Amino acid sequence: MAKKSKSTDPALSDATADATATPRANRSIGSQATRDKTLAKILDLGKSVAKSALAETDPFVDVPTRTMSNTSYNETRRLLQMGDATLRRNLFNTGQARKFMQTVLLSKGCKDLLEAKKTLSLRGMYYMSLHSIKGTKEKTFDDQEESDGILEDIEVAIATLRENLHLFAKKRGTMVGNITVVDNGDSIDCRRMGTGGYAIPSICEPSVVQFGKCEAKFVLHVEKDTVWSRFNEDRFWETHNCILTEGSGQPPRGVRRLLYRLNKELGLPIYCLLDCDPWGHYIYSVIKQGSINLAFESERMAIPDAKYLGIRSGDFVRCGLSDDVKISLNDRDIERAKQIAEYPWFVKKKHWQKEIQQMIRNGFKMEVESLITKDISYVTEVYVPERMKAKDWID
Repeated sequence: MAKKSKSTDPALSDATADATATPRANRSIGSQATRDKTLAKILDLGKSVAKSALAETDPFVDVPTRTMSNTSYNETRRLLQMGDATLRRNLFNTGQARKFMQTVLLSKGCKDLLEAKKTLSLRGMYYMSLHSIKGTKEKTFDDQEESDGILEDIEVAIATLRENLHLFAKKRGTMVGNITVVDNGDSIDCRRMGTGGYAIPSICEPSVVQFGKCEAKFVLHVEKDTVWSRFNEDRFWETHNCILTEGSGQPPRGVRRLLYRLNKELGLPIYCLLDCDPWGHYIYSVIKQGSINLAFESERMAIPDAKYLGIRSGDFVRCGLSDDVKISLNDRDIERAKQIAEYPWFVKKKHWQKEIQQMIRNGFKMEVESLITKDISYVTEVYVPERMKAKDWID
């Protein structure tokens, strides 16, 4: 049985204490201390802008750049880290004025949320900040994607997290297995979730989700809900004493954060069953090392010890699959595969170089669902059990 380990992060400890001490009906996201600290950072940003304006100088906001050039791989810690490079946004620069004003506008929206002790979806924040600028037909945002990008800029600019800004994304991801969780005060037995499973929330901080009784020995993360449904229906998690999760493709922050906590706090190994294509490889990379765009969050989401179970380029021959499962690689696939092979965290790993090169030589990619051509439960009854027993995975 996995045992909980005491968190060494004071913020997490404070959040957990706040969650257990506050009546559920009155509970908000995060501890009061975290809320006050985040609010102070936003107010400091506003004061800095106001100070420049009152001094009749050009107001500005410095935003760390979320690019590959400002991201490095820490070989010791085995995760991505953001560098010190920043981009200054000035109000009086015509090329930057729009983003500057958007940054100030959304910062005010986050301030209002924190003061009200309420949460809001990313979509809701977009609409709350959406209006036409007086005297013009120009809107504050063209679409939600533009708003979401600015919110990520605010996160890094004031060194906080989206959850601390009381923002959440659309739920994507499901979990079932031998664990009980407490979600906002409600005890949920993930062993009794029927065919639907437990919907993994966007905010998985200890103030919202705590872990109860857990007998599971590991976590199997699969790429899509279609594969997850096969594992759930076959009661794989019950037979093999594990937790089963899925992230609907590229896992959102909530899923990655939950996987991180299951690994760090409960000591559960994380195994990934993903498609044999550049996108499956990239999903594994993000789970294991973190993402380039969100490198500032790697320390709370990356799982360096995560293992890639499959499927693999050699499985076409190994499993005796038919030509029907082949999906031809296009030029974009090949280019993406070569980019991934050159990632610093993959370039020195012979197994990964061999895996990617063999896929390119094959000229085709495969989905996990291709194993169904062998038997409807081949993936749950043969493929994964054999790989787990042989410890046949790629690190």
